[in-house]
Amino acid sequence: MASIRELHKQLIRKERSAVEITQEALDRIQALEPKLHSFLCVTADRALQQARAVDAKIAAGEEIGLLAGIPIGIKDNMCTQGIPTTCASKMLENFVPPYESTVTQKLADAGAVMVGKTNLDEFAMGSSTENSAYQVTANPWDLDRVPGGSSGGSAAAVAAKECVVAIGSDTGGSIRQPASFCGVVGMKPTYGLVSRFGLVAFASSLDQIGPFGRTVEDTAILLRAIAGYDPKDSTSLKVEIPDYAKALRPNFKPRGQLRVGFIKETFGEGLDSTVWQAVTKAIEQLQNLGAEIQEISCPRFRYGLPTYYVIAPSEASANLARYDGVKYGFRTPNADNLLSMYTQTRAAGFGKEVKRRIMLGTYALSAGYYDAYYLKAQKVRTLIKQDFLRAFEKVDILVCPTAPTTAFKVGENTEDPLGMYLNDLMTIPLNLAGLPGLSVPCGFDEKGLPIGVQLISNVLREDLLLQVAYAYEQSTDWHLRTPQLD
Repeated sequence: MASIRELHKQLIRKERSAVEITQEALDRIQALEPKLHSFLCVTADRALQQARAVDAKIAAGEEIGLLAGIPIGIKDNMCTQGIPTTCASKMLENFVPPYESTVTQKLADAGAVMVGKTNLDEFAMGSSTENSAYQVTANPWDLDRVPGGSSGGSAAAVAAKECVVAIGSDTGGSIRQPASFCGVVGMKPTYGLVSRFGLVAFASSLDQIGPFGRTVEDTAILLRAIAGYDPKDSTSLKVEIPDYAKALRPNFKPRGQLRVGFIKETFGEGLDSTVWQAVTKAIEQLQNLGAEIQEISCPRFRYGLPTYYVIAPSEASANLARYDGVKYGFRTPNADNLLSMYTQTRAAGFGKEVKRRIMLGTYALSAGYYDAYYLKAQKVRTLIKQDFLRAFEKVDILVCPTAPTTAFKVGENTEDPLGMYLNDLMTIPLNLAGLPGLSVPCGFDEKGLPIGVQLISNVLREDLLLQVAYAYEQSTDWHLRTPQLD
């Protein structure tokens, strides 16, 4: 399936119709889903209806935007009116939202064609998409391996060309890590740049919706469509949204004007040697393109993981308290009284990982432990943010590996929660600081599995982040390689 811009040209030249493009995506989904399991729900009727509306506009001589008629996947933790939103949990198995999330409404208004809702770790809690209550998504590069998580369904669908682009959410790396594992581009924007209205909350101070694409340009086009102020989200930022795609260029001129710092603390113990080599070569390539490279220390970077696993479960404990079987969602049918109904509903409706995080968070917020854990974690969070602010006084862009390894085998880490959590070691500090980050393909390991490099900019510098990622991408051919699934 072609890029957004190529498909747009085909549509306005009337070489292909939106219905034809949509049907191609739906046919590919039907062919690949038995082995990939990227989608929890395929919305063929709605997709074809949206495509016909785009074709009608073209036939009437109306102008269409770049996203009109483009097949897109939506992570199944964003509310879609009249279409199930399960969060891959038994707790919301039969939940059909009565309203539309801001992001999906914006995409519908832009003419994008939603082909389905993608699989995820339950309530977005996980790094492998193995925690879904319904199915395990496979990595398109190796069906015995995970696609990453929690937005694994979106990443796999884009890599496998089941859709052109997709939407994910990122609380501690849930867009960037699966992008790295699946060999696509994935971006977590600045906290507050994209509305969270209609996103089912995991950890409200960390969650952020963002785009997946096979190229940086597709990612930039999608980001512009979903970004912007929303009065329905109290954390939404009132800022002007630039045309990110217009600013893309293939190099940095004049030489030395762009300052890039590699984070020293991310190249130590635990980093796979093949990942180290690929990311090091990516940094050298940035230098070849005209960037000035220097080493940067973020001494509290390593405290991101323990800090996150106090704050995120604490917020999850509060957010998931609403699932009690009273107003909506799953309710156990056999309870004798109200308390029994609460406990049995939550015991049966939540999976193991979600229960683990609720218990961790409840403990951290409990009387006598709040100051020792939650309050202390918030103080460390501030220190981590200060490290980044000092770094951006010296450089424009920071760089590090997206994940310490390539995709691991299904089941390899399921009995080792700490090992699973370590997959987000490189990505979590950005969520704590509210910074934008992007993963772009930078190589493959000896097994043919993709490797991603993470680029980080200061708040609201998505334009610069995408420019640097685009220049790097265009100087390599990693983005041109696709998994062989046919």
